[in-house]
Amino acid sequence: MSERVVLVGYGPVGARLVEGLLPAVRDGRIDLTVVGAETHDVYNRVLLAEYAVGRMQRDGLDLAGRAIAEEAGVRFALGTTVVGVDRDSRVVRLHDGIRIPYDRLVLATGARANVPTLAGLERAQRHRSTRPAEPTALDQGTSPLPRGVVALRDLADAELVRTAVSAGQRIVVLGAGVLGMELALAAAEAGAQVVVAYHSAAPMNRTLDENGGRVLAHAAAALGVEMRHHARAESIVQRYDDHGQAWFDGLVCADGSVLAGDLLVLSCGVAARTEVASLCGLATSTGVLVDAASRSWTDPDVFAIGDCAHVADPADADPDGRVPGGPSGLVGPGWRQADRLAALLSSGVDGPAPVERPGVVMLKAEGIDVVAAGDVDADPFSHAPGCPGPQVTVWADPARGAYVKLSTVDGVLTGFVSVGMPRTGAELTLLFERGSELPADRSSLLRLDAPDAGMAVVADPFAADATVCWCNGVSAGAIREAASAAEPTVACVKAATRAGTGCGGCVGRIAELLAREVVPA
Repeated sequence: MSERVVLVGYGPVGARLVEGLLPAVRDGRIDLTVVGAETHDVYNRVLLAEYAVGRMQRDGLDLAGRAIAEEAGVRFALGTTVVGVDRDSRVVRLHDGIRIPYDRLVLATGARANVPTLAGLERAQRHRSTRPAEPTALDQGTSPLPRGVVALRDLADAELVRTAVSAGQRIVVLGAGVLGMELALAAAEAGAQVVVAYHSAAPMNRTLDENGGRVLAHAAAALGVEMRHHARAESIVQRYDDHGQAWFDGLVCADGSVLAGDLLVLSCGVAARTEVASLCGLATSTGVLVDAASRSWTDPDVFAIGDCAHVADPADADPDGRVPGGPSGLVGPGWRQADRLAALLSSGVDGPAPVERPGVVMLKAEGIDVVAAGDVDADPFSHAPGCPGPQVTVWADPARGAYVKLSTVDGVLTGFVSVGMPRTGAELTLLFERGSELPADRSSLLRLDAPDAGMAVVADPFAADATVCWCNGVSAGAIREAASAAEPTVACVKAATRAGTGCGGCVGRIAELLAREVVPA
């Protein structure tokens, strides 16, 4: 008999699992049902900001595959919400009363945007233990967000931002993480008036050290983005239109200042959707607790992948039940979890746990190059030369928006920040990925971005084994092979290798590689 698999969640990670299970579905080994809250076909949420600012058309977000899956025999129940799971009877209950039996259950429910504790937004906050309801209210509190306030997590949000950007309106972005900064810079480039408010001393404080963040803030200001540091938001003010409807009009900060705007974009992080798991008694922390094979700590027939999955070893829990770590929040690890789980469900054999690549964060923005990884907060003066511990090298030129910080242990790069130094950043990314030793003269790396640069790089960023696409783990050599077998275009490379289909941050490198090294026949 076919094994009945029910997948809850049809985002990019869920769609990757469906793709991986298709051979088993066609062979009759797996009977797959997919439940999704949105009625849309699957699309790439990571690129919503690109669409919202007009850099991409709607069809550029689509991730093809549903028609192929349906032809293979996969059943889809879109526009529905799971309101309960009976693990004893192995039945999933939907909001419309339909019950779906399963042998294996996979949760790919993703994450929802955090709504900050501000006066005026209280009723829009959703507690993580709130029971699931109608699909359209999956992420709402007792009331939806006020008009003119969005979180940019779905197509409806993106449409509102797109309208504001095209009209050149004033947009207030609350939060200066990677996504908030990418949106702010792109919206400003597209002609919108943009102000970014954030609590910390510098933007991207979870990714960059403070000095690197300050250099980024100055560079963003030079491109027309108003940056408000130490801005502790307390409430929103609203205006009323001719029909008596309230709209966002401004963000009130603790110092009494009001950041006026036409649209407020919340970029305050996300939280895993764990309510379905909690209601049926599965162990949860910051996500659904699963082992390296994505299997629930509580039930061996339940799995979780993507933004809702907290991968950890049960032995790591402290006596109070706290578990370190949390969901990665990146599409690349989620896709790798989906690939491994597809192999497990198809064959019944649990392969070796993959070793995750070290995380490298890149800011996608025109005119500003930012990349960072590893230990970025090491103190340059915490260890004397020759003593154990990280050795830190810092170079800063804020006047021209350039900053580099390196942290090494025994000469090997363990963390770095690079702002406004694209060639140095690319070189450091490759050295970090390979665990290579840095040159004895650290300052030689800075010459890569000098106007008269003539220094040979330590490692070729386009060597065959160099990773170009971090989300999908695609090397430069694989891209060359794909381009040689078809047309040497970014579109063909995407189709053949999936490179560039995740966060989109590597598209420029793919284009550069093709322009430099692939010659059409």
